Amino acid sequence: MRVLRVGEAGAERLAVLDGAGGLLDASGIADDIDHRSLADGVLDRLAEAVAAGALPTMEVPLDRVRVGAPVARPGKVVCIGLNYRDHAEETGAELPAEPVVFMKDPWTVSGPYDEVLIPRDSVKTDYEVELAVVIGRTARYLESDEDALACVAGYAVSHDVSERAFQLERGGQWDKGKSCETFNPLGPWLVTPDEVPDPQKLSLRLTVNGVERQHGSTADMVFPVAEIIRYLSRFMVLYPGDVINTGTPAGVALGRPEPRPYLRHGDVVECGIDGLGTMRQTFRQA
Repeated sequence: MRVLRVGEAGAERLAVLDGAGGLLDASGIADDIDHRSLADGVLDRLAEAVAAGALPTMEVPLDRVRVGAPVARPGKVVCIGLNYRDHAEETGAELPAEPVVFMKDPWTVSGPYDEVLIPRDSVKTDYEVELAVVIGRTARYLESDEDALACVAGYAVSHDVSERAFQLERGGQWDKGKSCETFNPLGPWLVTPDEVPDPQKLSLRLTVNGVERQHGSTADMVFPVAEIIRYLSRFMVLYPGDVINTGTPAGVALGRPEPRPYLRHGDVVECGIDGLGTMRQTFRQA
């Protein structure tokens, strides 16, 4: 099942993508996809309604409506750094012995086709395609990979935009280079786990102005999805609606030879993951 939110920012309606690429109106099932509705079993109710053919068709086609992030205002966005072997190598970093964890301002989450703003004084705005995990039930002190995966509401494509000078040259605080406004497009929809039998067998790709920059596989993760969730649950409580960005493969601008191809005003980035969809953002100066 592919669940999405459509409409103007702040006024999105809940929808489900049907097999032909049309929209089913799910607003009668719940007002939104957020921490409350996920905890209340909204995805189970949506699946039952779809199976019963109980959702009416939306009159507006998908290509004529704005698509919002598939989860409304996550409680937190937790990120895993240096989680692909080739990405660690290209940046000159050693493979981490434990997951590298940092937080990203949840207000950075934006729609999959919304514009991304290049911060003022930015000289090194960079791109990163990532597999996002949306948590569907409270996770604390998990003991097994099976328990960890049972907490997944679904998967989505995430664009973990970074400003490398802010991140690495302004006092060593990664959050400063990760939390600029609009720096986490998410979507285009939430794909439930029944359609992703193995999250470690997904191909990721990203292009800038039509030129491929990243092409990797989740099979190359240092720490797989289940281990990440289990690990995080030992240090923090994960709640329904929280988002985990699981890392990026090689090909980022930071890892390329000079002159490094950092993003500029007018650049168009497309990123996608097999089975999860594709996003597209135009970058504009803030």
